[in-house]
Amino acid sequence: MHGTTRHACSAALVIGALLTGAAGCTPGGEDDRDGRAGACADGAYTWSGVRREQRLTALSDPIRFTKVPGSYSSRLEPVGATAYRPTVTGTPRGADPAGVIRALGRHLRTARPLAGPTETERPAWDHFFTYEKGLGKGAYYAYAALDLVDADFTYSCGDREPVRGHVRTWEGVGAGFLPCSSEPADEAAGRIAAERLCPTGSEAVDEV
Repeated sequence: MHGTTRHACSAALVIGALLTGAAGCTPGGEDDRDGRAGACADGAYTWSGVRREQRLTALSDPIRFTKVPGSYSSRLEPVGATAYRPTVTGTPRGADPAGVIRALGRHLRTARPLAGPTETERPAWDHFFTYEKGLGKGAYYAYAALDLVDADFTYSCGDREPVRGHVRTWEGVGAGFLPCSSEPADEAAGRIAAERLCPTGSEAVDEV
């Protein structure tokens, strides 16, 4: 959900969210060329154990419209106090964390660069949504989420001892605004948001 939004009906919806913003060939592995370490021009990353997790970071208050509204704006309240920062352990000699993250991004073929070492996502009142028209009466919910990525790597360079490490970063920050009368959201964060904000018995609440 990298910088994307989901919304219902034909509402003009604006979401404010922070948007974030690879190494030779090793036989038998998928590698990328970047982040070359020191004098090792033919070093290679081999990636494994890639894991993605969506983390809910902000929620609206319950939204109820008893009549068709004209326009509406609201900020999203932070969920928890965790500050997220990209980390790289086991950075190869002569390389830097940014190069390792770029190598992972190329391996994953992400549409946008993964969050770099200098970026931070802090819980704050910096997410908001606004719409001008097009929604009907009823209950709605809004949320923001962070798409985390974890991956292990092995960096091989000639006759040097292979270096093993780990990357934790994110693909992007996204947000959603949906009616409680719709089906459960495709995203994990959206389903959690609906459970917290929608009335009991709403179609958006996944009771399975």
